[in-house]
Amino acid sequence: QVQLVESGGGLVQSGGSLRLSCVVSTFYLARYDIAWFRQAPGREREGVSCMCNSGGNTYYVDSVKGPFTISRDNTKRTKYLQMNSLKPDDTAVYYCAAKNRLTNECLPWTAYDRWGQGTQVTVSS
Repeated sequence: QVQLVESGGGLVQSGGSLRLSCVVSTFYLARYDIAWFRQAPGREREGVSCMCNSGGNTYYVDSVKGPFTISRDNTKRTKYLQMNSLKPDDTAVYYCAAKNRLTNECLPWTAYDRWGQGTQVTVSS
């Protein structure tokens, strides 16, 4: 029903920026909420930010509020995660994820069940 492909990861120095892209391949784009997750070595996968389609409501975990911004280009069927002021503890594999849109909130994290392949973000000290 939906395919997700992330890109934009890489190696940056502390304080640098990256923009991750997630191409969402589906005929029913409006039916899905999109989220960004990340998983650092030795840690559980955690939700970072999400966007409720149609309404465009967004959510950010406290650790990324301010530096990170989620956005979309529906014409290109692409979601973005702009990451500024990156820190070494932002190092992780970042995943794009999708879930069926049921409410105006893009949560809960546990509802996401479609995943991209992940893109590595490494922030050096």
